[in-house]
Amino acid sequence: MEFERMNNMKKNILVLLCLAIIFTMVTAGCGTKRTEAPKETLPASKGSSELQKVSFVLDWTPNTNHTGIYAAKVKGYFEEEGLDVSIIQPGESSADQLVATNTAQFGISYQEGVTFARASGIPLVSLAAVIQHNTSGFGSLKSKGITSPKDFEGKKYGGWGSEVEAAMVKQAVKAAGGNPEKVKILTTGTTDFLQASESGQIDFAWIFEGWDYTNALNKGAEINYIPLRELSDVFDYYTPVIVTNEDNINNNRALVEKFMRAVQKGYQFTISNPDAAAEYLLQLAPELNKELVMKSQKYLASKYKDDAPYWGMQKKEVWEKYMKWLYENKFIDSEIDVEKAFTNDFLGTGK
Repeated sequence: MEFERMNNMKKNILVLLCLAIIFTMVTAGCGTKRTEAPKETLPASKGSSELQKVSFVLDWTPNTNHTGIYAAKVKGYFEEEGLDVSIIQPGESSADQLVATNTAQFGISYQEGVTFARASGIPLVSLAAVIQHNTSGFGSLKSKGITSPKDFEGKKYGGWGSEVEAAMVKQAVKAAGGNPEKVKILTTGTTDFLQASESGQIDFAWIFEGWDYTNALNKGAEINYIPLRELSDVFDYYTPVIVTNEDNINNNRALVEKFMRAVQKGYQFTISNPDAAAEYLLQLAPELNKELVMKSQKYLASKYKDDAPYWGMQKKEVWEKYMKWLYENKFIDSEIDVEKAFTNDFLGTGK
């Protein structure tokens, strides 16, 4: 009876949360932060009355994962398609929530987020992989002596508090012959990786090579870095991705085609012209550290497309491997149809 009561309680909480999320999503536009281009950086406008207004929501604060979007805005690629695109930050509602309700028509998400959404009946669809391979991994100060996941034993991990995250850490330790129960997992949220490491708050964290790792090196820190994709091909999933909702694909297909033509052009420009693209990002997000942006952009220039035949391409097997891992580890109740979770239909192949 106690088990049944707890299950019913969880269901009631989920219903309340869903209602709260819907209300938040409807009103989220009031609290979102917009990133607009200085007028002098944009091509001559066709006039706002002639352009279709579109919102694109980031996953977090602006960074080099997003540069292709900023390049498309500054270079006028969106305007060429008849679009007036506002780049917004998510505020209290996530990009997935805003895109699911069409408060924002497009946004940045992750393969994990799209999988969870579809497993819950929320029809998000990934339109492109921003980066072809996972460029994240476990970082630590060299002084911590961590060169393998087995060395995580007895160490403090700082993360976001996600159960999926904890499971990935523990699997990495176990696969390396260590005891995952000897890892102390802490929730540190947005705490700076380098600051938390140097203060002794944590020993290692999950970081992005193109941003956190580059930032640490910029500050003179000596870092050991273990790429996640080298630990298991399951963890070489798409992060981040560009998403929309099924309603746009089914009923506003022309909009999706126009938006993605401009976006793909923006990322292709960024791949070929990392320095110029970095300057565009800095023009629209001047609060960013220029040295970090320039170095990060050079690193990512070869990572966006990598070994794929064209930018943004996604493979069914990549979606299936990670989805099955989530299912086998009981993070989703049933397997999803991954062919509905992503599409390459809105990408030019360059052929």
